[in-house]
Amino acid sequence: MNLFVRLDLSAREAAQAVARGDVIIVIDVLRCTSSMINALANGAERIIPVKTLREAYDLKSKYPNYLLAGEREGRKPRGFDFGNSPLEFTGEKVQGETLIFTTTSGTAALSRCKNAERVFIASFLNVSSVASEVEKIALKEKREISIIPSGQKGKFSLEDFLCGGAIAERLARRNAALSDSAVASLLSFQKAKDSLLNHIMMGKHAQNLVRMGFGEDVRFCCQVDIYDVAPSIKKGVVTL
Repeated sequence: MNLFVRLDLSAREAAQAVARGDVIIVIDVLRCTSSMINALANGAERIIPVKTLREAYDLKSKYPNYLLAGEREGRKPRGFDFGNSPLEFTGEKVQGETLIFTTTSGTAALSRCKNAERVFIASFLNVSSVASEVEKIALKEKREISIIPSGQKGKFSLEDFLCGGAIAERLARRNAALSDSAVASLLSFQKAKDSLLNHIMMGKHAQNLVRMGFGEDVRFCCQVDIYDVAPSIKKGVVTL
């Protein structure tokens, strides 16, 4: 079987990917999946993504030792241990911990894929590792691959589209066939990759984060392949 890769830009396309049984890659570069990847790489034991603040608070009440992480409108919610800055998740703070995670866009995208059998999380931090792992599974299990950018509040975002292109580029090197949207993201990434930070800073989401004082987060999230990890979700829990 030859690999086939889609980049799904709508909730409807994401639902179709789940129904087909695709291997799914969820991206939220700024900042949800970047923060999760950094937390796990720095020793967090597992992450439980939830869609709503109510779910997060309810889970915390059941498991007081778990730590709350995430954002609403970019800011840390009341009573949370962490916001959504990847720089917060240092080894001394997260080693061995379980995090309850909720964000505006990223965990909402993950919730849309909750019935999928194979779901991975990616950002620029780990594109090559995810591409390699997903390729193996797709070929072995005869599945197609769907890259799902979270976007900003479900709408198109530049940084997630470019990250999808980075993954598509790596899969294309392995002779994967690409959908039109995946080709478009690949071409965009190839245009942007030599000055990735500058291109992502042209996007609305990055500009908003800079205005809020999170410019260092944007810079951190634009690093490519600093981690050799491919976190996946099983039974609602993200682990390495």
